Amino acid sequence: MNLKIENPPVTLRELCLEKMRNAIITGYFPSGKRLVERTLCEELGVSRSVVREVIRYLEAEGLVEILPNKGPIVSLLNWDIASQIYEIRLLLEQSAVADCTKNLDENTKKRLIILLEELEQDFSADDINHIIATSAKLYETIFTTAKHHIAWEVVQRLNGRISRLRVMTMKSTKREISGFQRIKNICEAIYLYQDPERAKQAVAEHIAEAAAVAKNILDQN
Repeated sequence: MNLKIENPPVTLRELCLEKMRNAIITGYFPSGKRLVERTLCEELGVSRSVVREVIRYLEAEGLVEILPNKGPIVSLLNWDIASQIYEIRLLLEQSAVADCTKNLDENTKKRLIILLEELEQDFSADDINHIIATSAKLYETIFTTAKHHIAWEVVQRLNGRISRLRVMTMKSTKREISGFQRIKNICEAIYLYQDPERAKQAVAEHIAEAAAVAKNILDQN
């Protein structure tokens, strides 16, 4: 007898956490906005205890901060914070794509191609939520194939803030090359050219352009 639960049910807290996280990432709740418990309870249709638990999780992810005598607000995003995130991404992603290229097998190649096709469709449909989800799957494939499991844990902890920056820069018209084309260049360097140095260079170009756009936006705020 197999007692394993293959598809465990999603809890109310997990549903609310996903809703709140996406609301912050996509800008529905802008930077600095106060998160009032009563209002959130009404919008989400849940109890205060669930809202408080979700806020604690979001605080741990760096998406919410608690101010004395004011309560929770959406974390402020400035260039000092963003620049550190881009620096961390550069170090971790360059190393991951290089080792992913070295460890590449047919299954990984097929998965990267499939995810890249999905991502292209997401960009064409301008579907922010799907772009974020598909991008996460693609990067997880790269880090897992590279056997950079601890590095992927670090990326996951930063993922909320990375996604906020990704959405912000995607909305800008000042990108010389689209985010999708940059990611495609990285993937093709891995599975088509199988060139670790080319993959690292593609990562550097992708992050440098995104960082420049982010700096321009944040400096104006």
